[in-house]
Amino acid sequence: MDGATLLTAAGTVITIVGSNIALIGWLRSDMKAFETKVDGWRADIDKEMKDFHGKLCAIDERTKK
Repeated sequence: MDGATLLTAAGTVITIVGSNIALIGWLRSDMKAFETKVDGWRADIDKEMKDFHGKLCAIDERTKK
């Protein structure tokens, strides 16, 4: 093999490895952002559940009397 073929092969390997590293970094950052959103949703759901439970308790107290 001549030098041009070796240089092309090395450049191809470096490009593929660099692309994979960039994609993995992007995916990790995107997943962290998604986890932050999900945690916010969980807090909202917990608040709604507590509010609903309070409303059910109030209705139960009114109907017992």
